[in-house]
Formats: sequence, C-alpha cells, structure tokens
Amino acid sequence: MVELVRVSPVADELAARFTAAGFTLYLVGGPVRDALLGRMGNDLDFTTDARPADVQAVLAGWADAIWDTGIAFGTVGARRRGVTCEITTFRADSYDRVGRNPQVVFGDAVEGDLVRRDFTVNAMAIDMSTKRFIDPHDGFSALAAKVLDTPATPEESFADDPLRMLRAARFVAQLGFRPVPRVIAAMRDMADEINRITAERVQAELSKLLCAPAPRHGIELLVDTGLADHILPELPAMRLAIDEHHQHKDVYQHSLVVLDQAIALEEPGTEPDLVLRLAALLHDIGKPGTRRFLPGGGVSFHHHEVVGAKLTRKRLRELRYSNEIVADVSQLVYLHLRFHGYGKGEWTDSAVRRYVTDAGPLLSRLHKLVRADCTTRNARKAANLQRTYDGLEARIAALAEQEDLARVRPDLDGNEIMRLLGIPGGPLVGRAWTFLKDLRLDRGPLEHDEAVAALLEWAAEQGITPPADPPAEPGTGD
Repeated sequence: MVELVRVSPVADELAARFTAAGFTLYLVGGPVRDALLGRMGNDLDFTTDARPADVQAVLAGWADAIWDTGIAFGTVGARRRGVTCEITTFRADSYDRVGRNPQVVFGDAVEGDLVRRDFTVNAMAIDMSTKRFIDPHDGFSALAAKVLDTPATPEESFADDPLRMLRAARFVAQLGFRPVPRVIAAMRDMADEINRITAERVQAELSKLLCAPAPRHGIELLVDTGLADHILPELPAMRLAIDEHHQHKDVYQHSLVVLDQAIALEEPGTEPDLVLRLAALLHDIGKPGTRRFLPGGGVSFHHHEVVGAKLTRKRLRELRYSNEIVADVSQLVYLHLRFHGYGKGEWTDSAVRRYVTDAGPLLSRLHKLVRADCTTRNARKAANLQRTYDGLEARIAALAEQEDLARVRPDLDGNEIMRLLGIPGGPLVGRAWTFLKDLRLDRGPLEHDEAVAALLEWAAEQGITPPADPPAEPGTGD
C-alpha cells in the first residue's frame, strides 16, 4: 500500500540519519492516514526505537530548529525546510484512569506502540527504511470503509484517554467517518468520563470539530451519545418537546440548520470562522429558559437573546475560550434578533446607525448570522425576509457613503468638552461624551456650532455653568 503514500523528501532524509545511527524510524498515525486520503500536510509524526537523547543526537546538525517540550513523554520536535516533525520513542504506556496523563513506559516494538493508539485508521505505520506498510489492526480497510474503530476495545481506549471520544466526533465532522456500533455504545456508557479532561483540551477538540467541513454530524454524535450533556449541556437542552397544541420549531434542529447555512455564507477560500459558527450553534440557547405558553396555543421566547448571551458567555468562559471570542460570540447572540424589529423598513436612519454601531467590527458576521437564521419552509416568507435584509444592507451602504458608520464618534472630543464646559477629566466628561454620541447616532454628523450648542444646552440641564470665555483650543491662540 505504500505506493499510495506521497512521503516527504524531508522524511526520507530523516530516515537515512536514523538508519545510519542504527535505529528504525516509522511514519505513523495521522500523517499515514492523511497520505492515504491524498491530503498529507507538512506536519509529520514518527515513532522510533531510539530513546529521546538518541533522537536529539540524530537531529543535531540537521534540523533548522529542535524543541523538547514533550520530552517527558518521549517526544522531540524538529523543523526542517518548513516541515515540522515530531519523533516519539515507542510507547507502551499504562494509565491510572483517574487523570489523563499516562505513566510513560518506553516500548521495544512498533506493534506495541500502535495498539495504544486511538483508532485503527491512526494505527498504521510505514517503516521509512524499507517502506514496509504496517497495519496490524486493519486500519486500511477501516479507512476505505470510512469507519471508526479502536485497536483495543473502545472501553479500554476511552478509559485510558476519554478525550478520544471527542476525537471520534471530530473525525466524523472532519473526515466523514462513522463510528462502529461498539464505539458508539462505549461513548454512551462512558460519557461522564469526559469530566476527567481539562476544559482547555475539551475546547481545543470542540473548536477543531466546529471548524471541520461538516460540524453538524459531529455535534449530533456528541448530543446522541450524551457527551454534550457534560461539555455543552445547553445544546441538548434545546430539544424542546413539541406537543400538538403548542406547535413551534424544534430549536435544536433549527440551530443545526442555522449552523449549516452560516457555513455556506462564509467567503470561499477563507479559513473557517469559529466565531460565526459558535454564534450560529448557540444563538437560541436562551429559548428553553424563556419559553412561555400563550392562551390560544401560541408560544413565546421573550428576551431569549438576552438570556442566551449570558448563557453563551458563561459556557464559553468555562470552556476557557479567549476573552475576545467570548465577547464576540455573546454579542452576536445578543444582536441576532435585533433585525426582526426592522419590519418592512420602518427603522429611522438613527436606528440603522445604532444597529451598525452596536455590531461594530462584527457587522459582516451579524449579516451572515441573521440571514442563516431564516429556516422557514415557506418559500415566499423566506424570500421576503431575505429581500427585507437586502434593503437594510442597502440602507447601511447608503449611509456609509455619507458618513463613517464604522467609526461613529461624537462631533466633539473629550478635550473640547472639558474646554467648553470648564470641567476636569472624570465621569462627567464621559456622560457628556455619551450624550453627544447618542445625538450623533440620532441626527447624523453635526456642524461644529450645532454640536457646541447642543452640548451647552445639555450642560444647562445638568446644572453645569460653563465659563463665559472658555480658553482657546491649543494651537489657535495668539
């Protein structure tokens, strides 16, 4: 099978050095899988019978850079001509099955190393000196059939490292694989084991899943097996029961459709937009807590965007997402319903300015989220909604030609406010600045004299007596 694999020239160079030093080197795991799928990248994983100190000696004088951050686990990293290589000594680890870190034990054979890997499609290797293909667990057949199974029993594999259950969902989303029944059964039975894994590791896998080509399928596996109950419980909570008297959309299924539609709106050729995808998935998580049944058989979710933004912020913080991602996703969730007050175009220019200002740099993502949020099967209603949003975007563009909507600021800055009102820096300046910004949003750009007159009128209402002859602006005096 090795003739199917395009092996990097860097790998051949490295293999020659190991052979000359009396060691064996194997390309292993994901790179072998990806090479067989025709998608090999520039990150290569190897395993070897050489101990870490020997690996460092082989790499010395050849690699452009060497690092040993993983040496406690037998891994030495190197870079050569833009290719990243990680070389790990054969492992035959044991786990205490309380935490995730293994008790590192070096092995003596590649077969022992392969049996401890997560899935059979990742338990294939190539002897780099002979180009012999090593596949003791029939990973090639699994790869051809696009199925996920484990070299050992799934119960053993997941007990050793529960993160592998999330990796299964990620491979479903990333590669279109399907887990065999025994893997799904083990994921269901052992879902609570995921609580042994740190939030940072869970977040990293969840992000990779969401940025995969088909995240919906991975999310469905997480929910169906109960894993989502532990890492993202707001998702399964959206599976609201729908009885015959209170018809409304299945919020969970609706959110998956919105996720698909948001992905379809990403610009071709760009990196997956994690912020947009998180917002699409989570935009309605406030609905379960705000659902109210109305007389006559209706149902309402008043202020679910407010509740949803709070839940989003709390969950993403618990998953250790960056402050920027937490802020951006929760703001999109908060704003996603704002457009529905637009009606058939009744908003004033002031309301349009506020929409743009509140979205700020998230405006293009908000456009995508709002459009993706239309999942009605009524073609006429869907067309009307899209047409209305086209109209809003046209109004935003027209206003943007007249004024810089992306940088709405008061017509007077803080220094001028202090000069005109004769006040020092402090909260009062901030209140005046906010008043002028609101005025700017309501009326658009003002002439300087208009802005000064408005500020002085506001000051009088606040009981502030400005100086009769304020000092000249810097640079304008005699």
